[in-house]
Amino acid sequence: MINYIELGKKIYDTSNPREQRRMVVFVLRAMWHDADMKKLMAFFEGNEVLRKFQLRHQFHIEQVTRCFFYNGATFKERMELVCETYRYLSSVLQPDAFMQICCHDSEPRYKLWEGEFEGKPIVLYLLMKAGQRKEGCLAVTLQYEGRDFYQIVFWINKDRNGQESMYIGAMQGPNVDEAREIVKCMTKWAHGYRTKNLILYMTQAVARSLGLRNIYAVSNYGYYANNHVRTDRKLKTNFGDFWLEAGGREDEDKRFYKVPLIEKRKTMEEVPTRKRAVYRRRFAFLDEVDAAIEKAVKNALS
Repeated sequence: MINYIELGKKIYDTSNPREQRRMVVFVLRAMWHDADMKKLMAFFEGNEVLRKFQLRHQFHIEQVTRCFFYNGATFKERMELVCETYRYLSSVLQPDAFMQICCHDSEPRYKLWEGEFEGKPIVLYLLMKAGQRKEGCLAVTLQYEGRDFYQIVFWINKDRNGQESMYIGAMQGPNVDEAREIVKCMTKWAHGYRTKNLILYMTQAVARSLGLRNIYAVSNYGYYANNHVRTDRKLKTNFGDFWLEAGGREDEDKRFYKVPLIEKRKTMEEVPTRKRAVYRRRFAFLDEVDAAIEKAVKNALS
């Protein structure tokens, strides 16, 4: 049997009473699912890149044992999506790029695009942080002044048709005092394009560049926090409204929406004459972002 106590000590800070409790729960759940845990460990040992990854990090092991990712996800489903995410990424990315993207202590993170907003750098990264592990395995993160400003957290799995797909577990906005004013100014900077639409547009570009065939996004009902018994929990974002607005549609599985890989644009004939100049600048900006992301991801592919 795997020594789950020693493994738990690598995952949790046992000097913290709360972490001690989590470790006990982890050990009990892992022992209960011992056969599946052995399969999980063997999977990561079966590939040189994944073996190196697992030596540095164990948060993916914790993810499988906790009620993460989406509402009602079973142990086997969590194990399947974790394995598929890293199997796919390790198969399409160069080893160095894989480690740079997937290891949350790596510096620098994998840069996809860089611009300037109000004289300061605004940078898009593909990365993973342990703090994002509840909603996914990776994140497309837009940073401003070195702080996470907007991000979409996701994992990769095959859909019911066997197609490699991106699954969005969360979209997170700015958590700073002046957030509303920054968002307003950034929308103007992006030629009237809202920041949450921009981070989705960037994520769609990442999905296409990685060769993924579909995008599914969690609904309010499907959000992972609904695994926990809380009647007073309210989401700051109505995921469903936003996915519909972005051209998505409800999936057969009500925990998800299917979101298009490519944003549908208005034609110039559909745009009022007085706004056409702004839309031309917006589309030119988005095309530039798209091209930069495609080039950056292409450089990381094996």
